[in-house]
Amino acid sequence: MGTTEAITTSEGQEAAALLERAREAVDPELRRALEGLPGLMRRVAMYHFGWEHADGSPAAGSAGKAIRPALVLAAARALRDGRGGGDGRDGRDGTAGGLPLGAVRAAAAVELAHNFTLLHDDVIDEDVTRRGRATAWTVFGLPDAVITGDAMAALALRLLAQDPHPAAAAAAARLTSCVIELCAGQQADCAFEQRDRVSLDECLAMATAKTGALLGCACALGALYAGAGPDEVEALDAFGREAGLAFQLIDDLLGIWGDPEHTGKPAGADLIARKKSLPVVAALTSGTAAGEELATLYAGPMAGEDVPRAADAVERAGGRDWAQAHAADRMGRAVQQLSRAVPDLGAAGGLLALAEFVTRRTW
Repeated sequence: MGTTEAITTSEGQEAAALLERAREAVDPELRRALEGLPGLMRRVAMYHFGWEHADGSPAAGSAGKAIRPALVLAAARALRDGRGGGDGRDGRDGTAGGLPLGAVRAAAAVELAHNFTLLHDDVIDEDVTRRGRATAWTVFGLPDAVITGDAMAALALRLLAQDPHPAAAAAAARLTSCVIELCAGQQADCAFEQRDRVSLDECLAMATAKTGALLGCACALGALYAGAGPDEVEALDAFGREAGLAFQLIDDLLGIWGDPEHTGKPAGADLIARKKSLPVVAALTSGTAAGEELATLYAGPMAGEDVPRAADAVERAGGRDWAQAHAADRMGRAVQQLSRAVPDLGAAGGLLALAEFVTRRTW
């Protein structure tokens, strides 16, 4: 297979425009929050976001794609447009470029929570690069990277606690629960590395907690800030979770077969690390000879020549086909959940474009 199914030009352009507008709207709020951190924590945070060099001088780095903030804003807009322009329940109805400005602080809070997990994940996984530069822990040391991550989680909740929006309290409670779920997912992921056998159901539950939970929370916060009722909020949360699991499945495929020029990681990076990703676990639990071959390779250190053999074993055991089919199924479920909250899917074009963007990437 050469590439995944291509995003249509209009979908790709809409997603790119949404991400750009979200970044422009949220970055000032993020900068204000991070500027309030004391001393070295501020320097670590600004470096991690790509806005400063290690010595504190200004940098023009990337703060990431802003997928999660864009989901917050797109969800708020979808609920508003689905009601024919809104009914005033969202408390602040200003917009810019079609984005609901009242939800910007919630979007920034979600981005802070996401980056708290990135700082910690880089330490746990011993990753040395992120967004094309050295990871914060390799520059500032483990303690300062971990402590700054902790501070970012607190900042996220402070943003919501200080927000006068009527949905802020419910949003803070929801984000707090989400962070706990994220930590549980990360803990399960680490535990899997020490186990010889992991079931596919366990792996799916871990991925839902580690990846789907925050995408679901982002969509739910957008719904809350649009004045949605409980059923609509839960439907948007379910949409984000299903799309998040589809995202993780595609990400796991890229971790095995992705082009290093697109992924920024070595070919077969997840195999080199003997990561129990979803395609790998599907292969290991397939009951096939290829699955047993993969288990043997995973039992010891992965030498260079073992990586293509392991990738071939995953494919022959059905792990690749299963992951692709399951990603498509999860996206179908995501759209069903979205239609519960926004029956006229034409009003949810932004959410659908973002979901397509994160789940249909080139290899």
